[in-house]
Amino acid sequence: MNLVQPIRDKQKIEEIKAILKRQSGRDCFMFTVGINTGLRISDILKLQVKDVRDKTHVTLNEQKTGKPKRFRINANLRGIIDEYITGMSDNEYLFPSRKGDKPIGRVQAYKIMNAVAAKVGLDEIGCHTMRKTFGYWFYKQTKDVAQLQEILNHSAPSVTLRYIGINQDVIDKAIDGFSL
Repeated sequence: MNLVQPIRDKQKIEEIKAILKRQSGRDCFMFTVGINTGLRISDILKLQVKDVRDKTHVTLNEQKTGKPKRFRINANLRGIIDEYITGMSDNEYLFPSRKGDKPIGRVQAYKIMNAVAAKVGLDEIGCHTMRKTFGYWFYKQTKDVAQLQEILNHSAPSVTLRYIGINQDVIDKAIDGFSL
């Protein structure tokens, strides 16, 4: 398994959104949902229109842990969701595959993320990058590691800080200032 990083540059996030929007509304929506909810890609991909239409929260059982998860849909994401699902039926997947009546798979999501990352000059990118990006920017905005730990369902604050790359940022900054 490759180590993936959050996207630490908001300009890169906007570039990715612009590229994805030009190539596919579905792909841009997947990225937007990923970086705004912190849900795992396996949970995002199985979402159907009925899971988000006229809802205040996304409610699901996490595929990895089997635990129930309830995530608030904020006003900004609500508008994006409403625009995206216009004209879609309740039983449609939010991220439909072109092959059959299923959602795209994790491998396809990975290919989408890697291709767009290469276009904007990022490496160490994968499906988990969206979840890590959510965590990184949530922490930068709130500085509330305990709340983020709860959102991401981590066992300890140290796990959360390592997961979102904050520990690495601190180490990098310390090394930049070190010299013998």
